[in-house]
Amino acid sequence: MSFRVDGRAYALQADSHVFSADRLDPGTAVLLREAPGPHGDCLLDLGCGYGPIACVLALRRPRAQVWAVDVNERARSLTVANADSLAVATRVHVVDPDGVPEGVSFDEIWSNPPIRIGKPALHEMLLRWLPRLREGGTAWLVVAKNLGSDSLQRWLAEQGYRVERHTSVRGYRVLGVRPGVLTG
Repeated sequence: MSFRVDGRAYALQADSHVFSADRLDPGTAVLLREAPGPHGDCLLDLGCGYGPIACVLALRRPRAQVWAVDVNERARSLTVANADSLAVATRVHVVDPDGVPEGVSFDEIWSNPPIRIGKPALHEMLLRWLPRLREGGTAWLVVAKNLGSDSLQRWLAEQGYRVERHTSVRGYRVLGVRPGVLTG
């Protein structure tokens, strides 16, 4: 599977047992193209799949430690192989959701979240990981408008997060989510 980001060609391994194995998902492409950064030294790719976000983040931010989390064992093994092929495997830590040590917090979280798992499971996942943002940190989420980006934005705000629509491109919203509420 091949794609280009920042003028660089990527050839990553994928297979039919992972999300969007035949092409870079359009939402992921929008996220990588439109979200600023990455910034910080500890980043999380939440729902990493075969690793396109984790690999791009590791190459964009050469000093950062990138955590790549997924429930799918095959996706994790592909992420390991892809990080290795790009010579970033020493900085890309690929684990299941319980594999991130408790004390690790993140400057940024990047995700094309698995909306189709349903609202309760999605909300549970976000409530587990968003509190691990460091002070001043941001979660960059991309969600298709027709899959509920606006309702997710409202729900996140109701949970006490500061949520801003960074951009809207081709039916996808890139949301910036920060701890704390909007004031003023």
